[in-house]
Amino acid sequence: MSNGFFKIKMPVNEPVRAYLPGSPERESLKKELDRQAAEIVQIPMIINGKEVWTERKTTAVMPHDHAHVLAEAASGGEKELKDAIAAALSAKEKWSAVPTEHRMAIFLRAAEIIAGPMRDTINAATMLGQSKTAYQAEIDTCELIDFLRFNVYYLQQIYENQPNNTPGVWNRIEYRPLEGFVTAISPFNFTSIGANLPTAPAIAGNVVLWKPATTAVLSNYYVMKAFQMAGLPDGVINFVPSRGSDMSKYVLSDPNMAGFHFTGSTEVFSGVYSLVGENIKSYKTYPRLVGETGGKDFIFAHNSVEPKTLVAALMRASYEYQGQKCSAASRAYVPESIWPEVKAGMLEEISKLKIGDVRDFTNFMGAVIDAAAFKTNKEYIDYARESEDAEVLCGGYDDSKGYFVYPTLIQAKKPDFRTMVEEIFGPVMTIYVYPDDKLDETLVSCDTSTGYGLSGAIFANDREAIVHMENALKNSAGNFYINDKPTGAVIGQQPFGGARASGTNDKAGSEINMYRWLSPRTIKEMYVPTQEIAYPYMKEQ
Repeated sequence: MSNGFFKIKMPVNEPVRAYLPGSPERESLKKELDRQAAEIVQIPMIINGKEVWTERKTTAVMPHDHAHVLAEAASGGEKELKDAIAAALSAKEKWSAVPTEHRMAIFLRAAEIIAGPMRDTINAATMLGQSKTAYQAEIDTCELIDFLRFNVYYLQQIYENQPNNTPGVWNRIEYRPLEGFVTAISPFNFTSIGANLPTAPAIAGNVVLWKPATTAVLSNYYVMKAFQMAGLPDGVINFVPSRGSDMSKYVLSDPNMAGFHFTGSTEVFSGVYSLVGENIKSYKTYPRLVGETGGKDFIFAHNSVEPKTLVAALMRASYEYQGQKCSAASRAYVPESIWPEVKAGMLEEISKLKIGDVRDFTNFMGAVIDAAAFKTNKEYIDYARESEDAEVLCGGYDDSKGYFVYPTLIQAKKPDFRTMVEEIFGPVMTIYVYPDDKLDETLVSCDTSTGYGLSGAIFANDREAIVHMENALKNSAGNFYINDKPTGAVIGQQPFGGARASGTNDKAGSEINMYRWLSPRTIKEMYVPTQEIAYPYMKEQ
């Protein structure tokens, strides 16, 4: 039994490796890329710590070479999902009773394993399976490590938050895990989010069913293996690749579901909200619904900004990782007076970008994730080409070998043009050029033309303009940037999440998110219980 107070210091962010030519880390990563590209991994479900195989399988390919199969993954149905629920509930009591310091140690150890011996494995799997460049994969893995370390620290901070006492009374709060299991459904675009969605609840003592995205199953599988290597007890996190429809039918409506942790589309999360509402009377407790969903992230420029600065931000925010970050900028508002210079600068920089296989470290971009994403991007680009209300300045697509969408720049003639207001999730940037004297009207359009509120950035050198723009757009983004691109949030520095149709804004990588996986119990203890019934005011004299 614990007999001490064990303190975790606030972590520092995991250093990002540069993978420079001739460096040992570059050579090591390239060897791992070659190794993984030469094999087809058979991925099981992991239920109660055991490998579970099914006849139904899904295939993971390289998006930049879609004929190249990387893995085949078992896909669960009714039996496997119900077995996973049973395994989680069976593990719950024992897991929640594990002393806090030992529970935390498992995830701190997992962070060290991922930062060390499994770094190349997870980076390579993310590169090949999700078509990320070496740098994009590295910052993803560093964020994964940060999630594990910082969430342990934030949970400790919550536990230390205790109420005041009065003479003869000891008040305390016990932070219990939720009563039931948590469902985590993770996206393809960040391996780190894939890890955070199940582990944030688990660190707090919850048991979890984790459904990874089919297109990220390889990297997520290696992350799950790292958790097992770190000593995660069987049944605490159950790795269940499966169909979304089966998750809805057999898991989300289960009376024991106490929480839902999600990153994905607004439509799917809205559907989950509706499903939970329909079943609300059957749950043992009201499920906690935590989601980060869609976005139509923006860059808004004032005429006082230096055009070269704006060009750099537009390029990185729009085209890094093929525009498939939740925070990627896909619309911008640029004043007429600086547009010629900005336009020329963007077209020049786009012409320099290399796109192709991510194993070629000179490439800036890979491919979009799959055929469905390619089709969506193609349809939007074709629509803009055919419309009288827009001009496609550069861009295009080719799926003959990989799902390649080239960096596309569209100039819209009206601020509510389709590609200015609808989420695309690809390397397609649409710019509306506004008259310099129409700043306020254009700010209103930026704020109201979409239902989203995830990330956004303003650029200006004029401080009065910055204050004015910041106030005008105060509800437009949960992560707001001044003179910086709206991507690249760092754990411990810019907790991430948005509101409106972009989610519940529970800020992944913060105490705010960790609170969602706890059910506090207030305890009052009287040292010497009273035996009096009457109160002093009741006396006659």
